[in-house]
Amino acid sequence: MAYRENDTGTTQTKPLPKDTKKKDVNKEDLHAQLEEDLALKQHLELRVERIYDVDPEVQKVALESMRQEVRTSISSMTYVPKLLKFLRPHYRTLKAFYETMLDSGLKKYLADILSVLALTMSVEVKRESLKYRLLGSEGDICSWGHEYVRILAGEISQEYLMRQSEDAPVDDLMELVEQIVAFHMKHNAESEAVDLLMEVDDLDPLTEHVDITNFRKTCLYLTSAARYLPDPDDILFMDTAYSIYLVFYEFASALQIALFLDNLEHVCEVFTSCDDLLMKKQFCYILARQGINFELDDDMVEDDEDRELSQAIINNVKLSEGYLTLARDIEAMEPKCPEDVYKTHLLDGRAIAGANVDTARENLAATFVNAFVNAGFGKDRLMTDLADSSSDGSSGNWLFKNKEHAKISVVASLGMILLWDVNSGLAQIDKYLHSDDNYVIAGALLGVGLVNCSVTNDYDPALALLSEYINKEDSSIQIGAIMGLGIAYAGAQDEQILNSLIAILKHENVPHDVIAFTAISLGLVFVGSSNGEVAQAITDALTGRSVSELGQPLSRLLVLALGLIYLGKQEGMEATSEVSKSFSKKMRNYVDITLLSCAHAGTGNVLTVQKLLGHCSHLENAETSQGSAVLGIAMVAMAEEVGLEMSIRSLKHFLQYGEQKIRRAVPLALGLLCISNPKVNVMDTLSRLSHDTDLEVAMAAVISLGLIGAGTNNARIAGMLRNLSSFYYNVPGLLFCVRIAQGLVHMGKGLLTLNPYHSNRLLCSPTALAGLVTMLHACLDMKSIILGKYHFVLYYLVLAMKVCFNIPVCYLLSSVGMYLLMQQVFLVSYNVVFLYSQGC
Repeated sequence: MAYRENDTGTTQTKPLPKDTKKKDVNKEDLHAQLEEDLALKQHLELRVERIYDVDPEVQKVALESMRQEVRTSISSMTYVPKLLKFLRPHYRTLKAFYETMLDSGLKKYLADILSVLALTMSVEVKRESLKYRLLGSEGDICSWGHEYVRILAGEISQEYLMRQSEDAPVDDLMELVEQIVAFHMKHNAESEAVDLLMEVDDLDPLTEHVDITNFRKTCLYLTSAARYLPDPDDILFMDTAYSIYLVFYEFASALQIALFLDNLEHVCEVFTSCDDLLMKKQFCYILARQGINFELDDDMVEDDEDRELSQAIINNVKLSEGYLTLARDIEAMEPKCPEDVYKTHLLDGRAIAGANVDTARENLAATFVNAFVNAGFGKDRLMTDLADSSSDGSSGNWLFKNKEHAKISVVASLGMILLWDVNSGLAQIDKYLHSDDNYVIAGALLGVGLVNCSVTNDYDPALALLSEYINKEDSSIQIGAIMGLGIAYAGAQDEQILNSLIAILKHENVPHDVIAFTAISLGLVFVGSSNGEVAQAITDALTGRSVSELGQPLSRLLVLALGLIYLGKQEGMEATSEVSKSFSKKMRNYVDITLLSCAHAGTGNVLTVQKLLGHCSHLENAETSQGSAVLGIAMVAMAEEVGLEMSIRSLKHFLQYGEQKIRRAVPLALGLLCISNPKVNVMDTLSRLSHDTDLEVAMAAVISLGLIGAGTNNARIAGMLRNLSSFYYNVPGLLFCVRIAQGLVHMGKGLLTLNPYHSNRLLCSPTALAGLVTMLHACLDMKSIILGKYHFVLYYLVLAMKVCFNIPVCYLLSSVGMYLLMQQVFLVSYNVVFLYSQGC
């Protein structure tokens, strides 16, 4: 700045001229750059002129030098090199000259140059880069750079499709594919290598190029991409990942894929391929979490003692012991009563006054809350700890504070409290089997099933006890025994149970509700088995029902039982679908939609979701099948995050434009999509719906609030439910749902989850999903089933209850060394994780 005096005598600043010296420097640089570009252009034009020369030696020198210059310029290309820009005007003339040349090495050199020039000049449909590459010189194409290889890969995909349609040979293309795949695998582009091999329908070369540095990334891409591929491509991708994992001794990951494929031969191969006993025990924990029956033989585990211990892990014999060890270590053994969950002291006066009313429905709600909160702990303040539960001993008569069918749920809650503890549980339930009250006996039988849930016992005590009661004249006793069998042997595919239950389905004078629970128990025992005999028996039971019986709320369980047979199988249900054509239009739609949603559950199949969305949009079909279709959308889309988020958005549209039956099912679908995973946006939507003018929508939203917060102790959801209990203090049905939701949120004091997915959401336990879906289908008719005399269907949730802890495996499988790790997991994680370490 310069200062000068103006006319008034004051001084002001005057800007100096800009730095002309800097401008002169820029002009010099630009001039030098232009001269350099001009020299390069003239040099290239001279090379082109010499290519046209009649002297072969001159041609050779010109082609070799230009070929080398082009290769050097594009080997690490991040922008279009000037060399290619200057050669663009000569592309067509060089192509014409190429056609006049005789076959020789020089012609191949020119083809190499044209192949590179075609990157910027070629019309896409002509694929000239690939054309001249095939005509060019042989050798390593990867020296021409990543961008060149990437474009070649794209053109190879198009060319391969065209040749396949014309039945033309593709051997020359496959040679290029081999080179490109090898290049990608060495340069951290595993996904591009897999994509190329997928386009040419040949994943076999992949196994030749994976190594210790890239096999994990390759397999991760294979397993992730498989979810978006149609059958059988998805199976091929998973099989390839399985083979790679086996080669590199990643047996745990291979086992997870084998379970995903539902291939027991692969499971056996993993056990026989692994020599580490500790790792095999970890495999057993994975099998136990998946909930499948699997018998070890001498080839899998040689030592008899080790085999017996490993089999005990698969059978969940020690599950209760480990669960209680965790509870003791984190000091969670103290029983909780319903009041500890309700926290009525935080509410206003009217809610407290309403809570003190000793009604049958309130007592029933307290029974469920007590069962969910103290699940698996073996102690509570209502059923097992009668002497110390209160100072006046009033809770000693808790059973007799409930009337008629409510006693079924009260006694059955003892089975939930003693969950997985077969020896102690059966001893405490046994006294109720000798009662004179049929409802008490029915509850005890259901409790027997709950205690044995997910536990396989060599002596089958549940089968021995329950089989004696399934043919009793009293329908409540029959239902308790049949439901207990379904829960205790879910996924077992037991032939003895099959024969016993099919005989009930074929009997003529069996009440409709007994038929419905028999069918659902068969569906649970043979879930995902595609068993034709079971499907035929359930179909015959459906066709044998009168129109009035099919109109009853429990008929939906008959249809769902048929769907559970094909859960997640995607195929094999065609014969059953054909039989549904003999039903009325209303029942046929319900059967078809339920079969479709169950068969594609957990697959993420976009076409299936579109079909279900289309069914919901038809106003002329405003019937019960639309509720099943809404749940089906959640069942199909819950497998992966992208589909899950898109489904949530679609379901929110239904809330605005959907029919009444659709709106009543949307909260339940949201609850299934975010089970034990309280997403904030879903939580807010359900909170808003809990105040809906339609009471059934509000009840479904309240139950779903409990489902998304199940086992999380989520403080925000707990606060919402407390406020709702105050808001609905004089609406018995809704208050009952609020209490159930409160019990679910505090389920297992935060140590249990209802999420059927595990192993990084790769695997879904079919029995867990079946239990959730059964309960949700019952909630489609909340007033008749949940709020009616079949409230004990809520106990189907026990099939999805799993413990949230890590299991480090040591040689003795002792619980002593598990304390610190389990405590850390309790504080920071709510997912089941299996550690593959060599000791504690």
